[in-house]
Amino acid sequence: MKRSRFQSIGLILIAFVLVLGGCSTSGGSPVKPENGAEAPAGDERSAGSTDVKLTVATVNNPDMVVMQKMTKEFEQETGIKVEFVVLPENDLRKKVTEDVALGAGMFDIVTISNYDTPIWAQNGWIEPLSPYLDKMSAEQREQYDIEDVFEMIRKALSHNDQLYSLPFYAESSMLYYNTEMLEKAGVTMPENPTWDEVADIAKQVKAANNVPGIVLRGLPGWGEMMAPLNTVINAFGGRWYDMEWNAQLNSPETTEAVEFYTNLIKEAGQPGAFSTGFTEALTLMSTGKAAMWYDATVAAGFLNDEKSSQVAGKIGYALAPSRKKDNTGWLYAWCLAIESASKHKEEAMKFVAWATSKQYIEKVGESEGWGVVPPGTRHSTYDNPKYKEAAPFSEIVLKSLESADYDQPTVDPVPYKGIQFVAIPEFQQLGTEVSQEIAAALSGQKTVEEALKLAQQKAEQVAQDGGYKK
Repeated sequence: MKRSRFQSIGLILIAFVLVLGGCSTSGGSPVKPENGAEAPAGDERSAGSTDVKLTVATVNNPDMVVMQKMTKEFEQETGIKVEFVVLPENDLRKKVTEDVALGAGMFDIVTISNYDTPIWAQNGWIEPLSPYLDKMSAEQREQYDIEDVFEMIRKALSHNDQLYSLPFYAESSMLYYNTEMLEKAGVTMPENPTWDEVADIAKQVKAANNVPGIVLRGLPGWGEMMAPLNTVINAFGGRWYDMEWNAQLNSPETTEAVEFYTNLIKEAGQPGAFSTGFTEALTLMSTGKAAMWYDATVAAGFLNDEKSSQVAGKIGYALAPSRKKDNTGWLYAWCLAIESASKHKEEAMKFVAWATSKQYIEKVGESEGWGVVPPGTRHSTYDNPKYKEAAPFSEIVLKSLESADYDQPTVDPVPYKGIQFVAIPEFQQLGTEVSQEIAAALSGQKTVEEALKLAQQKAEQVAQDGGYKK
């Protein structure tokens, strides 16, 4: 039954992306790489490695920009040409989903996350990478060193005990605080605080500094507000579904968590929170207009960068706050996978292995600076003295990553994996719709109970329509 459900979802996605393609402003024309050349069709490329051109679909973030710059070295070493199709995240998901669902083969390598990987693997859209790793020579396997990649990351990128993508960078979540503002308020932050302690400190530093005591995302979206809020729900003992796939969004634990989150924003947070996403929150914290912020560990590098942050050297770090459950930090990774429709899988694997290797991290550190190397993927990065010196936050990030409880994110057992998301295909829409209800409560349009009553109905419908309930 599970297999047929994923197949049905695949058919729905194909129909959906066809509609999207027909409605797009591009008129269905091929996506162009950054340099403006047409993305080459797979069957028009030469079979010889020196004539092969790989097309990589990726997002436009700082780590991926560095990867494009470094790729010239890969091209010189292998003779393989690489072109990048750079898209905003939402557009990337649409274009890549269309390509993999239809087997068009426009892209050889795609940038996806640990949310997408097992779902796309189930649908047969991406290649299993374990066989390619097994075929490496002993020297190549030792050099790549898959065991150096954090175990929880490897597990999150696997399906049926096989890896289907390799991580380029990964993150958890943690609490940032302005040490000067806390000192002015006469309070200290423990390394492993509870949410009650955080709320109390937030109110004190707000009063002492006349700035928001804490910044939390309120912008609707499964990857915006729901990312931090889901970890709060987990901490309070809430969950999305019980083991029989009965929705639990209006349970006492989930209700208490959402009320806590919305009340904390109203009492000690930033005004207009329902329009605050990651970028807006980072701006508030980095310009000294907020005392604390709970969000992704990847932000640590931005806050510590003197070129872009007004609070560099003034930031303290703590683990994701707890309540009934400890180790509530999330787990997210941007990864590289090979499309099943690629005509150059062997060459694509060479690039994937190169871009996710510890040698690549070393090269980025030496040429671009150790503070900007891709974080969160390998033990060797966090053992490197050069990285530790450039990243004073590395120890707390490592603890956050190593304690992320991807398989059992909540107090009570659940039938799904994922911490800040539920790893089912329907969650992108469900999570966004639920976040919209909660945003309405945050803005005062309805109560939390009213919002979660509607959220409960939506989640229950997904469990029934998706065939998750027996």
